[in-house]
Amino acid sequence: MIHVCIIGNGIAGITAARNIRKLKSASEFKITVISAETDHFFSRTALMYIYMGHMTYEHTKPYEDWFWDKNNIELVRDYVQKVDTLEKKLNLQSGSTLNYDVLLLATGSSGNRAGWPGENLKGIQGMITYQDIEAMEGNTEGVKQAVIVGGGLIGVEMAECLHTRHIPVTFFIREKEYWSHVLPPEEAQMISRHVRDNGINLLTEQSVKEFKGDSQGRVSSIVLEDGKEYHCQFAGITIGVHPNIKFLEGSGIETNRGIMVDEQLRTNIPDVYAVGDCAQHRNPPSGRRPLEQIWYSGRMQGETVAKTICGKPMKYVPGIFFNSAKFFDIEYQVYGQINAQQQDFEEQFYWEHSDGEKAIRIAFDRESGVVIGFNLMGIRFRHHVCDRWLREKRSIEYVLEHLEEANFDPEFYQKHEDEIAQKFIQDYPNHPIKRKRQGAIAALFGL
Repeated sequence: MIHVCIIGNGIAGITAARNIRKLKSASEFKITVISAETDHFFSRTALMYIYMGHMTYEHTKPYEDWFWDKNNIELVRDYVQKVDTLEKKLNLQSGSTLNYDVLLLATGSSGNRAGWPGENLKGIQGMITYQDIEAMEGNTEGVKQAVIVGGGLIGVEMAECLHTRHIPVTFFIREKEYWSHVLPPEEAQMISRHVRDNGINLLTEQSVKEFKGDSQGRVSSIVLEDGKEYHCQFAGITIGVHPNIKFLEGSGIETNRGIMVDEQLRTNIPDVYAVGDCAQHRNPPSGRRPLEQIWYSGRMQGETVAKTICGKPMKYVPGIFFNSAKFFDIEYQVYGQINAQQQDFEEQFYWEHSDGEKAIRIAFDRESGVVIGFNLMGIRFRHHVCDRWLREKRSIEYVLEHLEEANFDPEFYQKHEDEIAQKFIQDYPNHPIKRKRQGAIAALFGL
């Protein structure tokens, strides 16, 4: 019998465990999942809703507790302190050890810290783990003023959490607009406005100097580099994440920012693999980053590595990039390649609704007219349609002619295709692609 040990019970590790069991029976493969965070797998993207009171922890578990025994997947609640790849042995915090034949590292990420003086005071935390949500319950009790440092998706989620408890929030970011290293200027401005419209005091281009504490060792204020001081009893630090790999020191497993893996998610050590947030690709697939800390990427990697572990080697091929999120009431989707700053080889067509909370950006190659990406704010497109258009390298005029096919909004929602097509015609009066198909586009939309 082959013993597969999986460190981490997030989406990547559990997807791998489930798919290994689909391919191999319990008499062939023993599967052990090790995690100290929770007894069972849960949906990490739903953590904020536990704090907000919309869900309980039990609601976030995709599988009933009996699922693991029924599928002969053993769960161990413990930390792995050391990996001995020569003896194929794991040393656990409890003092016990586990021997493995195959090891899968799916250890996820931890929140970054900047080394600011006072950042370890009581009442200062991130929001990544289940333990973070439990800590927030105590740390925000009776709080009169909170601050958050750092933008991104976790920062806005924390701001929304605190807002539902009617805790005033001052939100500090270094950028000129919210998430401007990812979002193009108009979308970044839109989200900045929307965050402020929801009662959050968003302050841009701010840098932290230190945190100060009271006599009980709890945070009492934040001091900025410009000398301004803001009083608070709670501080969220949301300045990004890094892979959990420190425990691998001395193991011989090659690491950089993450655990180095090849196209089949293998490390440099035989029978050791890595997936999810902690995996760094030596040769990333086209259009993808070496580290991708995205839920669906972790799921796909789990499916891929399961086949390789079970003797059916498979390369990780993620396909067209996709991500989604929500900024308070504005849903966000991105497909393909959208650059925060327009590049020389591309055009970026942008339409924004008059309400300032809906927008579509379509990036396309300047020479060929082939669409390379979509950014959607407050409007949903059908995933399979956008994915197909990008895979088929459809032109901008084709997309505009068939835009209604992608619309995912409910039947009685207002449609915007006519207005979008008119905006394109106005923006590109001399574009060769537009000139060729202007009549067809205008006729289609009755313009």
